[in-house]
Amino acid sequence: MKYSIQQKNFTEKINKPDTDIINILMVDDLKENLVALEAVLSSPSYHLVTARSGEEALKCILKQDFAVILLDVQMPGLNGFETAKLIKSRKKSKNIPIIFITAISQDMEHVLQGYSVGAIDYIFKPFNPETLKQKVEQFVKIYKNHTESLKHSEWKKSIALEEVHTVLNRTAFDLYKTETISKMVNETLMDTIVTFDESGTILSINPTVRKMFGYYEGELIGKHLTTILPVVKQEEERMVPLTTHSITKTPQGKIVEGVGLRKDQNRFPVDVQIAAATIENCPLFVCTIRDVTERKEIEKIKNQQFNLLKRVVEERTLDLLSTNEKLKEEIKERKKVADNLFVSHERFKKIFEASPCLMAIRSVENGRFIDVNKAWLQFTGYDYERVKNQVFDWALFMCMDGKRINIADPRWNVTLSNVKVNYQSKNGEMRSGLLSTEFIDIQDETCVLILVNDITESERLEKEMLRLDRLNLIGEMAAGIAHEIRNPMTTVHGFLQMWKTNSEPLSPIYIDIMLDELNRANSIIKEFLTLAKNKASNKSKQSLNRILEAILPLITAEANLAGKGVQYDFQPCPELLIDEKEIRQLFLNLALNGLEAMDFGGELNVRTYCEEDRVILEVQDAGIGIAPDNLDKIGTPFFTTKEHGTGLGLAVCYSVADRHHAKINVQTGQDGTCFSICFNVEPDKKTDITGEKP
Repeated sequence: MKYSIQQKNFTEKINKPDTDIINILMVDDLKENLVALEAVLSSPSYHLVTARSGEEALKCILKQDFAVILLDVQMPGLNGFETAKLIKSRKKSKNIPIIFITAISQDMEHVLQGYSVGAIDYIFKPFNPETLKQKVEQFVKIYKNHTESLKHSEWKKSIALEEVHTVLNRTAFDLYKTETISKMVNETLMDTIVTFDESGTILSINPTVRKMFGYYEGELIGKHLTTILPVVKQEEERMVPLTTHSITKTPQGKIVEGVGLRKDQNRFPVDVQIAAATIENCPLFVCTIRDVTERKEIEKIKNQQFNLLKRVVEERTLDLLSTNEKLKEEIKERKKVADNLFVSHERFKKIFEASPCLMAIRSVENGRFIDVNKAWLQFTGYDYERVKNQVFDWALFMCMDGKRINIADPRWNVTLSNVKVNYQSKNGEMRSGLLSTEFIDIQDETCVLILVNDITESERLEKEMLRLDRLNLIGEMAAGIAHEIRNPMTTVHGFLQMWKTNSEPLSPIYIDIMLDELNRANSIIKEFLTLAKNKASNKSKQSLNRILEAILPLITAEANLAGKGVQYDFQPCPELLIDEKEIRQLFLNLALNGLEAMDFGGELNVRTYCEEDRVILEVQDAGIGIAPDNLDKIGTPFFTTKEHGTGLGLAVCYSVADRHHAKINVQTGQDGTCFSICFNVEPDKKTDITGEKP
């Protein structure tokens, strides 16, 4: 018993953290070098001792032990080699490792000389602080291990005799004890069997402990029983920590509950049974420990199921009472809903019948007309009996890519809103309308609600208004042309009358004036003809940039003559279906207008670029901008703000853009005006009835 206690005390001693300070000697004649070494090796675990010479280092070694010595080679008086030789000649200090730190030659001759006098390692200045620190740590670790080894050897020698004596005394006792324990172990082999003395120290334990607690038998010999059994239940039915008193006072053979503690510190429920015996007046106890985790889990599950069943019964009872009340409320709600449905049905029926639009409900599955309103019958001319619950082909179609698509086509199975369609009445008359559709469910049957707003009369009135507007426009244009042509004709007429009454020939100056006036009248007529919408266009796939680059020198020359500049930026663009002559005329009109709008020194910017599926031409000047009152009049024939303008230039541009399916956008301000002409890359493609591109 004494041996076990001493072994335990020593184990605790050698395993506890070492708090001893390690002595390290640093020898260098230069103070700054010592300060550098202290900065590198500074640690709470080290006691750094400094010496400025070899003689001082030898005195320090006589006073105390050192784990390692850092020794400078080149010093006045005793140098490093001589100091190391003296240290190694002394028995007590000959095993201290010496590390030479030197800044002298690194030749092999000097290195071998250092090793010959007992150096362990060489470090050359300037040294790496981290390398020096790690080397010192390794020598300190060797020193600690050596010290512990010596202490352990001395301890083993001191207790060797006592160990032998203890073993001899216990041999006889173990022989008798083994016989008694074997009998009890045979009775409880399925459980962990522990024998312990009256102090609770474990004397032996069976192999079952490996599976139940995770310990090997030898790990628990000499340990207290609380290592594996920290808690037991007393007669008061409460768990308390295990003590020597509770062990010895536990009723013999009675099973009590407890808590087992595994090696991994996990706890689990156990049943404990303790038996006592006396051998040579020494009390001996045997404890059987049984793992009851599975039994406890089963009990827990049973309790949970019982509580759950009890709660379910209670909840079900409450649900039945609540359901009864809800049924009463539901009966009231259903009656209310039925009344509301009746009112809603009547309201829808009145709206359906009174609507001025054509309304029909048609089955999606078989095309059967479920119902139609009075307006539908009135506009189509059919009888209600001919339509009600009948399937027939009602000619309701729209034009797409030149094709007529009937409502019977599956592509109509989409929701539409205000789509322009044509439909045919019973007498063959074609009428126009705006179609909207919505899918609804009627008695589990999917139907489509068709609503057509008849616009036949509106279109007729619109066409009449357009005709009157065109007549009005023709009148205005005729008046404008007459006004513009009358002036040059008056001039020519006057000179001809003067020549008739005067026998002298006309002066060449007068003839030139007449020719200029006739050319002006011809120019007005030519530009007016350009506005004709039925003008034939010679379109082909061409590069817009190439056309602009060909005419750009002319614009640049015109700008230079007026003291102005032109900047251009033509980005790569796809080819377009365009008429080269018309595009040149459009660009010339916009560019010349921009140059005329700017003062001396102004700069005209021309740019082309792609944006999504469009090619954009921008012409931007640096003028004063267009007045807001005139912005809406841009493109109107004969409207101009120039003193000698005809008012047909921008009108021609808009006409050319319209023939190329292009759009002109205008942005203006105090910094100038920008005209953007947007060409569609594929202008002939259209969108389908769903709004998506094919």
